[in-house]
Formats: sequence, structure tokens, C-alpha cells
Amino acid sequence: MHIVIFGRPGCPFCVRAVELAEKLEASQGATHRYIDIHAEGITQEDMEKTIGKPVNTVPQVFFDKTHIGGYTEMEAHAKSQGWI
Repeated sequence: MHIVIFGRPGCPFCVRAVELAEKLEASQGATHRYIDIHAEGITQEDMEKTIGKPVNTVPQVFFDKTHIGGYTEMEAHAKSQGWI
């Protein structure tokens, strides 16, 4: 499984998402990539085009190219799969 996290500096939920991704690396053999939307010049409109719906918060998390949602949805998904 590959996890992609779109986030921004100073975002506590982005930090939590990265920490959870690191736990999944250790327990499930996942890999992850964190993308700083400010450093990469990714706009809200860019995210909305990629996801296909309005985006108002970060992080935005993808598991194997499937949009999961934010941190809360990421954690719920991991729990539903029995990974945490």
C-alpha cells in the first residue's frame, strides 16, 4: 500500500497523518509520501480537480490512488481494516 498525504506546514492533523502513515509502514509494510502543498505550489483548485469535490482542509490522504479524506477518515479507514 502506498499512502500520499497532501498537507501544509504547521498543520497538526497533517503531522498526525504522517505519524499514522509511519506506523502503517512499520506494521503493514506501507510506504508514504508527504507533499507540502505550499512548497509544491498546489492550490485548492488543483486539489479539487484531483479529488473531484470541494476541498476546504488538509491533510488530504490517498491510499493507493484512492482518496480517503482527511486525518479522521484516514484513521477510521485504518481501524476498519484492522491495521491499528
